Amino acid sequence: MDGLDPAEGGHPGLRTGVVEEEDGVRIERDVPVVLRDGVTVYVDIFRPPLTTDIPAILTLSPYGKHAPKGFHLFPGAGVPGDVISSHTVWEGPDPMWWAKRGYAVVNADSRGSWMSEGDLVVLSEQEGEDGHDLVEWVAERPWCNGKVGMTGVSYLAVVQWRVAATRPPHLAAINPWEGWSDCYREYFFHGGIPETKFVRFTQWSCRCGPGRVEDLPAMHEAHLLLDDYNLSKSVADLSVIDVPAYCVTDWGDHGLHTRGTIEAWREISSEHRWLEVHGRKKWQYYYRPESLRRQLAFFDHFLKAAGDEVGTWPPVRIEVRERYYEGVERAENEWPLARTSYRRYALDAREGRLVPGAAPVEAVTDYDPDAPDGRAVFDLRFDTRTEITGHAKLRLWVETDEGDDMDLFVALQKLDRAGRQVHFPYWSMMDDGQVALGWLRASHRELDEERSTPWQPRLRHERLLPLRPGEREPVEIEIWPSSTLFEAGETVRLVVQGRDVHRYDIGPAQAHEQSVNRGRHRVHTGGTADSHLLLPVVPG
Repeated sequence: MDGLDPAEGGHPGLRTGVVEEEDGVRIERDVPVVLRDGVTVYVDIFRPPLTTDIPAILTLSPYGKHAPKGFHLFPGAGVPGDVISSHTVWEGPDPMWWAKRGYAVVNADSRGSWMSEGDLVVLSEQEGEDGHDLVEWVAERPWCNGKVGMTGVSYLAVVQWRVAATRPPHLAAINPWEGWSDCYREYFFHGGIPETKFVRFTQWSCRCGPGRVEDLPAMHEAHLLLDDYNLSKSVADLSVIDVPAYCVTDWGDHGLHTRGTIEAWREISSEHRWLEVHGRKKWQYYYRPESLRRQLAFFDHFLKAAGDEVGTWPPVRIEVRERYYEGVERAENEWPLARTSYRRYALDAREGRLVPGAAPVEAVTDYDPDAPDGRAVFDLRFDTRTEITGHAKLRLWVETDEGDDMDLFVALQKLDRAGRQVHFPYWSMMDDGQVALGWLRASHRELDEERSTPWQPRLRHERLLPLRPGEREPVEIEIWPSSTLFEAGETVRLVVQGRDVHRYDIGPAQAHEQSVNRGRHRVHTGGTADSHLLLPVVPG
């Protein structure tokens, strides 16, 4: 499709050659950069008063380096208006803050976005090659010390996997802050169920350019399996990434960034790599003073050869949540935690409980997947203080009385001693989050046996396996990683239903609106129906 006229999107027009100075920072607008194939993209450069030996931080995205920014557009984000300057690109570093600490910040409009030449294809391999060229171009500037880093949230994090996989010689460090790494499983399709709302918001965010713009929703609807198109949206082999990496995500970004950031950290081969997982809102956490201090310590070490604080960092740091914005940070040596005890709890449909061992008798529960209250619920009350940290898995024996497929939405919830649900931050700006989420379209239940583990099933998504009405089938559902503390007397609740657990009217939210459900859903438990929940319990 043709891109929207950049002027209609609010672009002021090219300002090449314009040099400004603000608060001692030199600002160069729309500097042209010619890529390896002759396409020209444009960057803004923010430089400190130094003239040489300056390390640089690069961002690359189609969101617009010029566009008015304001977290006031996203109620509940928790980012005060005075925290960042007006020059900050969306979800990127504040260039004024970094310039005052001796860094240049280079913000690039990606190929085909705004005034940059070419066609805009989001999340493409081409972006990695373009980012490679931009890193090397920045490193060659007479003011640069030859060290370039990258930072940023969401798209600005995802593109770092792309660029780092091309191994630019002068890319010295990356700081992917909340970035999925498997686009099909973590963004486009959850358990094979197509995401239908946020993908349209992405299109709205990436629609301005001088050439053609990929029609993302149309391509999304045309490619339902993990085919070449969907594979093209992710780095094929993350192990080629060997640059120092400080990877950060939060427990509440289920359905977008949590899983992918953790999986990428596990797969990259960097000798110097750190993983941090918190329980707060991601934008607010990115710009908080302590996070900025840690970012600065990271880049000072690898871009300036100054400071050795990172040498004292544990490989993993997590927040064990207790409730909304209450939790304890803890250092760890690995992920998943080596001392995890995976405990199996059988589903008992007769009593609506989770029980150690096997359910006493065979039973079945059913629900209307389209009804607001249609769900199956199973509770486990803890007699002692219990920490659930890691990957959970749900095995279900399911049946539908009509149709040949079913959409399953799974949530783990925390209930306090009085039976009230305890909420957590969710999706950057919401306050009603669950402990963890999982999804499955039953026809996508085929497992990749080689890559699956007992605690993390991995689906192939290469073909459909229809159900037969009236016949039960076993399915395994990956529940995304989380960390939550339960005191004695508190309850973990398992919810299984046929529609989204969260439903919001705002645009930048997630939804799955193309249901395949027909008739009633049945969950079989006990006897030969070995339906169970595997929970990662951390001793002590």
